[in-house]
Amino acid sequence: MSWPEKNRYAGLLDAFASRYAKRSLVIFVIAALAIAAYLYTGHAANGHDGNAGNTAVARSNLDQISAPDNASARPAKKLWVCPMHPEVIQDQPGVCPICGMDLVEMDQPGAHQHDHSIFLETATQQRLGVRLAAARIQTLSRDIHAYGNVAADESLVFNLSAKVEGVIRKLHINSVGQQVAAGQVLYEMYSPELLKSQEEYIDLLEEKDILFAPMEDEDAHVSGKSTMTEDDMMAVKMNAEKRVLARDSLLYADAGNELIAELNSTYKSREVVEIRAPQSGYVTKIEIHEGSTVKPMDSLFSFVNLSNVWIDVPLYPDQLVWVKEGDGVTIRLPQPGMREIKTRLKLIAPMVDSTTRTVLARLSVSNPENRLPIGSFLDVIIHAKPHKALVVPRSAVMRTGKGDFVILAEGSGHFTPVEVETGIETADFIEITAGLQADDQVAVNGQFLLDAAASMSDAAQRLHNNNHNANEH
Repeated sequence: MSWPEKNRYAGLLDAFASRYAKRSLVIFVIAALAIAAYLYTGHAANGHDGNAGNTAVARSNLDQISAPDNASARPAKKLWVCPMHPEVIQDQPGVCPICGMDLVEMDQPGAHQHDHSIFLETATQQRLGVRLAAARIQTLSRDIHAYGNVAADESLVFNLSAKVEGVIRKLHINSVGQQVAAGQVLYEMYSPELLKSQEEYIDLLEEKDILFAPMEDEDAHVSGKSTMTEDDMMAVKMNAEKRVLARDSLLYADAGNELIAELNSTYKSREVVEIRAPQSGYVTKIEIHEGSTVKPMDSLFSFVNLSNVWIDVPLYPDQLVWVKEGDGVTIRLPQPGMREIKTRLKLIAPMVDSTTRTVLARLSVSNPENRLPIGSFLDVIIHAKPHKALVVPRSAVMRTGKGDFVILAEGSGHFTPVEVETGIETADFIEITAGLQADDQVAVNGQFLLDAAASMSDAAQRLHNNNHNANEH
């Protein structure tokens, strides 16, 4: 083999050896890192540095609270935690290095019935200003102050429609809100149908006079005897029945008794007939004009009688729980010098308004002098009936997204958050329907600090248990 070829093969061998040397070095480094990581993890799992006993770091202060199985008789070590900073945990009393608040003793697991109980010494309670009050049975009463809106009584609203076909010649009602009395002329109209009805009625009047003529004869008065036969008597009866029908047809068209009286006296029909109001009320709608042609069933006017009105009172949910149908109500009139109106709640609607989220309560009020204009607002006071209930002060109840809670004092400095169900409320008290019993003591102030302390104590305990379980494994 020539020298150049030897050099070439030597270079290939060197490159091959260098490549495998690098690969071996990489494998060696990876193995060394794995061994180091294993050793470090084992050391961390088996213990902590002994100099971290009094620091404010939670990981180094979570001494075993509950004794292991083989030493269950040994009491758990006490820990103190900051109510505002749960990461600050110490094995002796002191103050929080962050906020300066006194540390509170963490509750020991299994010491109380509730998981979130905390213990506060009497001195700590005094520093926090914790005050207690007993849940007690009390009679609650309340006056619901609301506003009312005067509305028309739907049963007293009526529409006037045309009864016959014709043309409106003249209107006597020209504006909405105009007061109308029963029998007042509303409009004048020309109607061939009414003209025909008048002529038929006049013909019947003339026929009646002919039938009664023999009775009015001078000889009949002298002799005292009627010359009418049975057929004549039957004809008089039939004539009377026809006159009643003809008269009723004119009255049905709202022509009024005035036209009947005129026909009885003059025996002359009227080409233009006055149409009169069948009831009293106030005009709310006018749907015709002079010159309008109308036919039967066409709507002409709308009226409302205000002798009796509704007062609509919107009630919100916190007010609705108090009131019942039949409760007494006082209405204060807006006019100066006018007396109050006493009535009772008549109706509570079973629907909730989708816009205002209120329920409508209604009062029926007599309004003979139109003292209550439609649409006016009034002050309404609903006198709710007294109600016996288990109550606590309003300040004792904490409203949260998860429900309503109170801080129950269990005695000997132990406090527990308890979920409750509430009912009606007054300015000072809240009804408790579930969660408490009579004479239970609850915190009426400082309960948010107590609840925070209970939550932090529970969170710290869970954190300690998680670390303790990790150490065991």
